[in-house]
Amino acid sequence: MKYSILLLILVATSVCLGQQSGEKLLARQGQVTFFSYTAAENIEAVNNQALSVLVLDTGEIAVDILMRAFVFKKTLMREHFNESYIESDLYPKAKFRGRIKDFDPEATEIQTRIVEGTFTLKDKTVPLSFKVSIQKLNDSILISGETQVNIDDYNIKIPKLLSPNIAKQIKISFNFQHTPYEE
Repeated sequence: MKYSILLLILVATSVCLGQQSGEKLLARQGQVTFFSYTAAENIEAVNNQALSVLVLDTGEIAVDILMRAFVFKKTLMREHFNESYIESDLYPKAKFRGRIKDFDPEATEIQTRIVEGTFTLKDKTVPLSFKVSIQKLNDSILISGETQVNIDDYNIKIPKLLSPNIAKQIKISFNFQHTPYEE
């Protein structure tokens, strides 16, 4: 079932990137983490099932993140995240669509580049720009970095009683190892 969903997301992601003739690389098990510092207790979760497609010719990149795949240290945090804050039944995934500026797929040295695009969470799409590190490893390309998102931009409602315990900005870190993909 999990792989059927991933295959469906892969097809949708390929369609979203258009029908370019350029070579595409795929990261099937990308890692996305988020972190929120609070005075009471830090909130952190890891997702090792994020999917990403990279088009070498254009530097276009697409990422799909299944929200229920985030793993928390505490079960109660996971329940609150999925049921109250993200509403994973209504909004099962987050999406990023963008382009790596000045991307050189042939570079052998580590590249630091800016990615510009849009991040969609809970049906709210917001422009997002951040720095990434790109490293070519044999036939794969590793892309990693971090960014911050404002929870208010995505209509994430925090009860007043809990608002002092939830940061207004969430740090998102990611690692994707893209390997050759053949349709």
